[in-house]
Amino acid sequence: MVALSLSDSFCVERHQAEFLELVRDDVDILFANEDETHLLFGVSSLDDSLSALAETGLLAVMTCGSAGSVVVTAQGPVTLAAEPVHAVVDTTGAGDLYAAGFLYGVTHGLDPEQSAALGGLCAAEVITHIGARPQVDLRALATDSGLI
Repeated sequence: MVALSLSDSFCVERHQAEFLELVRDDVDILFANEDETHLLFGVSSLDDSLSALAETGLLAVMTCGSAGSVVVTAQGPVTLAAEPVHAVVDTTGAGDLYAAGFLYGVTHGLDPEQSAALGGLCAAEVITHIGARPQVDLRALATDSGLI
């Protein structure tokens, strides 16, 4: 399977056609935030972005910052709340940790919703301090949270 994170609104805007071709032809799992999704599909609303993601037939995840995330599967979209944190210190690495947790879940037999919850937990850990590397053992954190 091939997973792609759009990662940057500027790149998506500048290379929209190429990204759409890649998504249609070569990707199985897509990660994007709201802005990247809007730019990719040329839409301006959350509902239109979710409809466009559903039409791709991909397993897709749209991260929505403090509003959580939406996982789009063949059964439709599932919204997950953001993992609560005491304070957001630095969002560097949040998307990467989300994707890492999600992909770990998918490759270890969790369903997409459970995988998204694991991704959200990992992202929540990294935004509570400066730097893009977790400061706690993520396996222990996930185990203590009952996700693995």
